[in-house]
Amino acid sequence: MQVTPLIWLITIGVTILFFVYEFFAHVRKPHEPGIAESARWSAFYIILAVLFGVGIGVVSGWTFGGEYFAGYLTEKALSIDNLFVFLIVMTGFAVPKMYQQKVLMIGIIIALVLRGAFIAIGAGLIENFSWIFYIFGALLLVLAYRQAFGGHESNPANGKFMGLVRRVLPVTNEYHGDRLTVKKGGTRFITPMLLTIIAIGFVDLIFAVDSIPAIYGLTSEAYIVFTANAFALMGLRQLFFLIGGLLERLIYLAQGLAVILAFIGVKLVFHALHVNELPFINGGEPLLWVPEIPIGFSLLFIGSTIAVATLASLLKTRRTAEKDNPRMPDDAAAVDGVTVGEALESAEYDESAKYDGDQTTSGRS
Repeated sequence: MQVTPLIWLITIGVTILFFVYEFFAHVRKPHEPGIAESARWSAFYIILAVLFGVGIGVVSGWTFGGEYFAGYLTEKALSIDNLFVFLIVMTGFAVPKMYQQKVLMIGIIIALVLRGAFIAIGAGLIENFSWIFYIFGALLLVLAYRQAFGGHESNPANGKFMGLVRRVLPVTNEYHGDRLTVKKGGTRFITPMLLTIIAIGFVDLIFAVDSIPAIYGLTSEAYIVFTANAFALMGLRQLFFLIGGLLERLIYLAQGLAVILAFIGVKLVFHALHVNELPFINGGEPLLWVPEIPIGFSLLFIGSTIAVATLASLLKTRRTAEKDNPRMPDDAAAVDGVTVGEALESAEYDESAKYDGDQTTSGRS
């Protein structure tokens, strides 16, 4: 795939312009986005991402197009998992809803910058050291295990890192609008708003560790890695407000992501064996009999895993809700030993009796 420096500059420039527009058009004035606004912009960014992938397929071939879509799906799923942690962080710091999108916006920009740095480092390592695929593969397998069984029990807002920040920096306990610092008695204090942003930046750094190796397991093209990450992060702020209530219902998302990370980890190890140069493995010769997993199968596997995890989550939470709040049939529901059906029959009898009584009284008069 031939990507000139000019194309890189245009891509990065357009990405920056999108985020600048987002800030001044939607985030600068504190407010909580409505469902219609969030849905409209989420759909816009998803359609834009799909059209970009089609463009890559038409211009550079559908092998690269498939790599982009597989990477985009993986990064989008990992980004939704990011949202869950963002929700925990903002709940821990009690961020007012009208300021949450500013925190999200800054967090997303930090995530893109960190991932950009990791993309550059990863590209350099892959270019010079083929054995890095072994490390990436092993890392993803470890992260898959932690994703499956670790969960999100701990709150980053109360973690050791944030404890260190609070000890080092003077912190005020109350919010002062969306200001990051405030001056009191001649001393500059940082507000919980800035603490939240620091926590989210720290979370972004952790997530970049599994995000970049994961997509490099699907493509070795740095341009595809960057654009898939950029499009996955675009619209993430709107998606947070659109599916905020749904996040807690995606109970199997972590397990679905674990399966995806494990699959990509195995794919990376297979690729490492296929291009092996380590002298203590097969005498430094490639193991050509080890299969290379095709990108078409990868795309199908990732898409199916996300779909199954989402569907299973929604079915499970629906059954749990029905079990906790059972709806009894009218004739079976009873109050003080009288069923609803009996109560209705009694009411009908009383009305009939009242009507007959009124008729009789009228006749007598």
